[in-house]
Amino acid sequence: MAVKEKSGKKAEKQLRIILVRSMVGYPRRQREVIKGLGLRKISSEVVRKDCPEIRGMIRKVAHLVNVEEIESK
Repeated sequence: MAVKEKSGKKAEKQLRIILVRSMVGYPRRQREVIKGLGLRKISSEVVRKDCPEIRGMIRKVAHLVNVEEIESK
């Protein structure tokens, strides 16, 4: 259940995605997914909104990234 803010809008969930393994030796499609998420180097991190498209991308490269859910204000 999402938390409602005072303005009546729902608090949007976001995901912090951190690249924890090298992409060397993995298929080109997986490297392209990492690039599509906006990750470049090991330990780089991005914040993306929690939506089915991003979840699907994360699922493809779950062995290369760590993901944390954060609440945006």
